Amino acid sequence: MQRLDPDTRRELAHLLYSSMPLVGTISAAAVVIGTVMAWVVRDPGYAAITAALVVIGALRVIKLLMFAARFDQLDHDAIIYWERLYGLGAAAFGLAVGALSARAFQIGDGPGIWMCFGLSMAFCVGIVSRVSPWIVMSSSAVLLIPTVIACLMQPEPVYRMGAGMVVLFWITLRGTSYRLTAAFTERITAQQALRRQAHQDFLTGLPNRAAFIEALRQLDQPAAIIAVDLDGFKGVNDRFGHQAGDALLCQVGERLLDCLGESGLAARFGGDEFMLLLPVPAGSAGRDAALALTRAVVASLAHPFSLAGGVVQIGASAGIFLAERRAAETEALLDQADRALYAAKRAGGHQWRWADAETAAGEWARCRVAPALAPAL
Repeated sequence: MQRLDPDTRRELAHLLYSSMPLVGTISAAAVVIGTVMAWVVRDPGYAAITAALVVIGALRVIKLLMFAARFDQLDHDAIIYWERLYGLGAAAFGLAVGALSARAFQIGDGPGIWMCFGLSMAFCVGIVSRVSPWIVMSSSAVLLIPTVIACLMQPEPVYRMGAGMVVLFWITLRGTSYRLTAAFTERITAQQALRRQAHQDFLTGLPNRAAFIEALRQLDQPAAIIAVDLDGFKGVNDRFGHQAGDALLCQVGERLLDCLGESGLAARFGGDEFMLLLPVPAGSAGRDAALALTRAVVASLAHPFSLAGGVVQIGASAGIFLAERRAAETEALLDQADRALYAAKRAGGHQWRWADAETAAGEWARCRVAPALAPAL
């Protein structure tokens, strides 16, 4: 489990804590059986163990509810903590059931032995489906060891044979648990790959249009939407071929990420069109941040690119829209940035324009191919 990537481990932890019906049922069954055994035999040992089962079962249910309420906010370290907490609760419950079984052997309670055996098997079968081998092995071990010891202490050979069968059963649990974990991990990995394909551009590895729109919809603060289109890309395709064009697009994606750092999102919308999303402060500070990023992007894409066929130099045009109020639909916000981009392209390219017309005349400029000639606004 330590080698699992964070996303897979998170999914497995979610499966681990989706066991409310199982935990509730087995806890209730253990308490009922313990209560009946204590009532019939009038044994204080049964009563004490049953009281412990009540406390442990209640705590496990409470922890399940707490995990469900907090799951969306948990990071990787918290997931590991809750996984260990689940294992501790399962081991405590297994130890209590094992103690109940050992007490039945100790006082020679035949019916109690059989009820505890059935309860132990139910717990083991249920816990093995939780797809966490270390939890399965530790909790089942502390449950079965008292039973094995009690069987070995009996004079009849049949009990010693029973102890051997219990040990064999525990070994089969181990294999079953690892196979189940491998199967669930493969399924989760396949699902994650499908999700990535649905939200990731296959060529550049950047998020695609769907991922960009989802990120924009979830953003709850002002943001700059910057549409970027390459100038001269068709000439690279015509001269060097589509393979060189694909390599160029990948390098463009890398440069966009370098310009953004960790503060925003770059997505490929198709062809040679990209879209940037940058959370910004409201007001003039937001405009300054959007402009600074746009200038950096246009200047960066004006630098030469090294391809297999040689060195090429292109450029980029950009349209900037500052979304401070989110009343408009997401597609309408993207359309504003696209309109500004088309205005920059119609004006000759290698430049940017703002979407709001009243400031467009004062805040757009031409950016030549050479980075040194980038405008200083």
